[in-house]
Amino acid sequence: MPAFNAPLPAPAVSVVGLEKRYGGREVLRRVDLAVDAGESVGLAGVNGAGKTTLIKCVLDLCAHDAGRIELFGVQSNRPQARRRLAYVPERFVPPHYLRCREFLELMQSLAGVRYDAARAAALLAELELELGVLERPVRELSKGMTQKLGLAACFLAEREIYVLDEPMSGLDPAGRVAVKSVLRRLAGEGRALLLTSHVLADIEELCSAVAVLDRGAIRFRGAPARLCDRFSEPSLERAFLRCIRGDGN
Repeated sequence: MPAFNAPLPAPAVSVVGLEKRYGGREVLRRVDLAVDAGESVGLAGVNGAGKTTLIKCVLDLCAHDAGRIELFGVQSNRPQARRRLAYVPERFVPPHYLRCREFLELMQSLAGVRYDAARAAALLAELELELGVLERPVRELSKGMTQKLGLAACFLAEREIYVLDEPMSGLDPAGRVAVKSVLRRLAGEGRALLLTSHVLADIEELCSAVAVLDRGAIRFRGAPARLCDRFSEPSLERAFLRCIRGDGN
């Protein structure tokens, strides 16, 4: 229990008034979004809504035109801001010339973490990726196996927040179940998640909150059940469609 009048901990992610333009095209329009420590937030939107651009701005992978972004209370353009997070992009392409074990070792070294073969083996088993894959060249992997390898490298880093852009991309049904099981475990350990997905059932299953991004603006932020209640819809998909179409607004 925090002491009386003790300051509340800073959110894992705080985005205030974020604006981003490419030339004359406005991609993000005064976006406000927060992810509290230990919270799981799913970012939903149609293609071109600005989801990946928003994540890139949060990670300081591209400059923004206005607004403020902080990670755990530190401005996102400062290198130390990203020490407490790990990220997997939607189009994950590891160096093709490495063996899978070499890739994991490299990523652990870059993250400042000692490679632990036993931990890696346990995580690969959770992700249903055979241990023998470690000695195979990355270029031999299927799309789904490559995606699992990227997620393994991300999760082995043991960060306080994981930022995942379409983490189930390319996975078969068994792979999706395995990855979702790991994500639930991480959330249960108190780690924050910020993920994007076109499959709203995944967001409903994994996330305590959904943020609907439409044409560069946040239209809704709250529990998935609240979005369904707002539009009196039994499914999150139908409620999402009514939200972005402006029904009832």
